Amino acid sequence: MKFLSVRELRSNSAEIWRRLPVEHELVVTNNGRPVAILTAVEEGNLEDNLAAIRQARAVTAVNRLQRQSVERGTDRLAPAAIAAEIAAVRRQHAR
Repeated sequence: MKFLSVRELRSNSAEIWRRLPVEHELVVTNNGRPVAILTAVEEGNLEDNLAAIRQARAVTAVNRLQRQSVERGTDRLAPAAIAAEIAAVRRQHAR
């Protein structure tokens, strides 16, 4: 996977757009940190690409929540404890 800086993207955008179909993905960095991914798409598969990206984000979010649950020990809560927690949050939001 190739990396490029925001500055490089700004300065050499025409060259980067030419490279993108060959590279397929380019990671954009700002101060050395990844901030975006440029990915090549074709007009005919734009919706499929967007759906895949959104699905990958959802899976990543669920995986993160599962890891956090294990770290906090909440993955071992009994169903009654889960129901009590949900009820408490609902009461708090109802106010």
